Amino acid sequence: MFSMLCPDQYRDSIYDVDLRQLFARGYRALILDLDNTITRWDSDVPDAALLKWVNDAKSVGFALCIVSNNWPERVEFFARALDVPAVPRAVKPSKRAFIDAMKLMGSTPAETACIGDQIFTDVFGAKRLGLYAILVIPMAEKEFILTRLMRRLERAVLRRLVSSGALPGRGAGSEA
Repeated sequence: MFSMLCPDQYRDSIYDVDLRQLFARGYRALILDLDNTITRWDSDVPDAALLKWVNDAKSVGFALCIVSNNWPERVEFFARALDVPAVPRAVKPSKRAFIDAMKLMGSTPAETACIGDQIFTDVFGAKRLGLYAILVIPMAEKEFILTRLMRRLERAVLRRLVSSGALPGRGAGSEA
């Protein structure tokens, strides 16, 4: 059970993900969570760093797709601003959203990685389909009440994964 919750990488942020290394390993598509992964949940527009990261990912050769449980208006605004497709109201960890994203990008599970900030939605959803899962530290501490409750469970799972040796400690150098 814990293997389905264990990310393949644990990074401080998307900016610590080595895109060239992922591409060299055969990954061609990236599913991106929106809130607290590529932008703060309370941000209204993509910042310059995110725009550069997305352009860098595209120039490496990645197809990108946002998959978010958030409302269509917010998700589609960011998708248009970043010029990538999106799956709003994804109901992650539902398999359907990840499958829809791969269809939009023309990718298979073997060549798709998922980057997100939540174990029970992003990592578990990705692992259910055999995707490479990258967990990042949330960008903001202030979150919705339900998300804050889930973070407590996530911290317990992360402690268990680290103590068992399944996952190195948090941050930029951690890969399972």
